[in-house]
Amino acid sequence: MSAAELERRYRRLLAVHPWEHRRVYEEEMVAVLLAGARPGQTRPGLRDTVDLIGAGLRARLRVGARGFTEPAWADAAAVTGVLVALVLCAAAGRSLLDQLLVDPSLPPPVRPAGPDLVDWLRVAGWAAVAVTALAGLPRVAAGLAWTGVAGWLVLVGPGVTDQPTYVVDTLPQFALAVVAAAALTVPAPARRAVAVLGVRRLVVLVAAGLAVVSVLAVSRLARPPFQVAADSRPVYVLYDLEARSELVIWLYVAGLAAAALAAVAALATLDRPVRRRVAVLLAPVAALALVIDTALAGWAVSTVHMGHAIALVPAQWLLLVLVPPVTFLAGVLLVRRREETLRMVALGRAADRERPAS
Repeated sequence: MSAAELERRYRRLLAVHPWEHRRVYEEEMVAVLLAGARPGQTRPGLRDTVDLIGAGLRARLRVGARGFTEPAWADAAAVTGVLVALVLCAAAGRSLLDQLLVDPSLPPPVRPAGPDLVDWLRVAGWAAVAVTALAGLPRVAAGLAWTGVAGWLVLVGPGVTDQPTYVVDTLPQFALAVVAAAALTVPAPARRAVAVLGVRRLVVLVAAGLAVVSVLAVSRLARPPFQVAADSRPVYVLYDLEARSELVIWLYVAGLAAAALAAVAALATLDRPVRRRVAVLLAPVAALALVIDTALAGWAVSTVHMGHAIALVPAQWLLLVLVPPVTFLAGVLLVRRREETLRMVALGRAADRERPAS
């Protein structure tokens, strides 16, 4: 009875190993472990437990690392690096235009003084990342992207003590920069993003970014002018859009929606394995933005109304740090399970076709 109980517990520990490894070596490993057990032993020793769990985790890491060498991951990384660089370039361009264009709805004392060197460098830097990646210079593109990550840490990171809301608000852009840098660091053939996307999809993605920036710039210039005296005419506001006419607001929304749908449609026509992996690479940023907008919404409002910085507690920082990697790993597991299921279904159908009719 003790031998059966010990064997059962050893098999539980061996479950940490990948299934392919257990299929080949499990019986042999169990036999060796039982042969080395003491008479009457019913539980694995501490040393055996640590060794088996450690070896199983190392084996799973090796298997997982081999999975990232698949061509689909390299293609998805190349596409994601270029896509995120274009998004960050558009965001930087929009911020630059906000400094250049005079907002007529603001009173003169609070109008921006104009862009500084950092505003120009952000646009030029992310444009250079996209261009060098498309031109077949991935190392240069990755280096520039990592420079952007370092720039955020140097310029924005210190504000975590006195400007925590600003730091948290910019975390999604920082996460996008990390995703772009990491994706461009993945080894891939030169100009792979162009080969996978194709010229048409690439033109659509660039045009969609320009369209979004243009609509927001036009809406800024066309805002109702600031007037000190009371004005009875209505003003319609939707997030950052503002106009005297509700129809104009809906035209702005239609333009933004058309640009977004065009970009999504372009990415939706990619091969399914690549499309799934692009979604997995971008999911951590979406999850981080969702956490900031929901779990930290009360903290952001309180900070604004209190008039002074409210420090995040360690649990909140832990949430911000852990959500992106956990989301990424969950996405990787879902993709693998989905594709393994599809592979097994395809094998079953192939077997059915080869089976002779009765």
